[in-house]
Amino acid sequence: MPAITINKTLISVEPGTTVAVAILNAGVDHFRTSVSGSERGPLCGMGICFECRVTINGITNLRSCTLLAENGMEVTTSEPPA
Repeated sequence: MPAITINKTLISVEPGTTVAVAILNAGVDHFRTSVSGSERGPLCGMGICFECRVTINGITNLRSCTLLAENGMEVTTSEPPA
């Protein structure tokens, strides 16, 4: 079972889980902040809307709904760490 870190919290996820679902299952619904300052989160679930962008392993603006969670991933959203 993969274990990933979301905002400095280690969680285990079922194999085949997307990063977006892992984030939501961790209780985080604020994925990024728009230029106007509003909180944003996944909308389409298939990578078209770009609202689910997060930082994974230091790479910014990755669409979390299109990526499967892999063991050791470090995911950061705009939400402050718990």
